[in-house]
Amino acid sequence: MSINLTSDQEQFIQSKLKSGKYQTSEEVVSKALRLLEVWEQAEAEWIEDVGTKIDAAISASEETPPLDGETFINEILERFNPAN
Repeated sequence: MSINLTSDQEQFIQSKLKSGKYQTSEEVVSKALRLLEVWEQAEAEWIEDVGTKIDAAISASEETPPLDGETFINEILERFNPAN
């Protein structure tokens, strides 16, 4: 496989090699790909978690009688009023 890198990407890899933390450019790219895999897995888990929470909120809202806007705001103000 052949990969074309931008000059910024090449400079980034060179800076990692100069730091001494990595011995080869392949090592740098391999680490980057592993981190991408971890990030994508975390993103997929987050999306699933948010979907579950949205479903739970929708379910809860179907079981709760609706409030008008004024009642809703008044309840929030009462909850956070330091005098209460």
